Amino acid sequence: MAQLNKVPSHFKTIEQVDVPQGRDGKHKKVVTMILEDLDQLGKGMALRVPLKELADSKENVRSALNRATLKSGRKVTTATDADFLYVWNVE
Repeated sequence: MAQLNKVPSHFKTIEQVDVPQGRDGKHKKVVTMILEDLDQLGKGMALRVPLKELADSKENVRSALNRATLKSGRKVTTATDADFLYVWNVE
């Protein structure tokens, strides 16, 4: 068997079993809270989430919420004004 010329790796390696699975990003808590509240939301109602209570920008939270709703097959709509992020279920 021919010996391969080993080139040093550019990155460190770890055991595959030690690789974190799933996506528990910084938006998980607020997105989970929004989804739980949407489950209990009455028809014709919207959640009003204060922007000042978000740990990140409204754009990043909306993106995280969009990823979560697409993954779960939910349909929601969002809107914002200067102070709030509004979220509601699409019938």
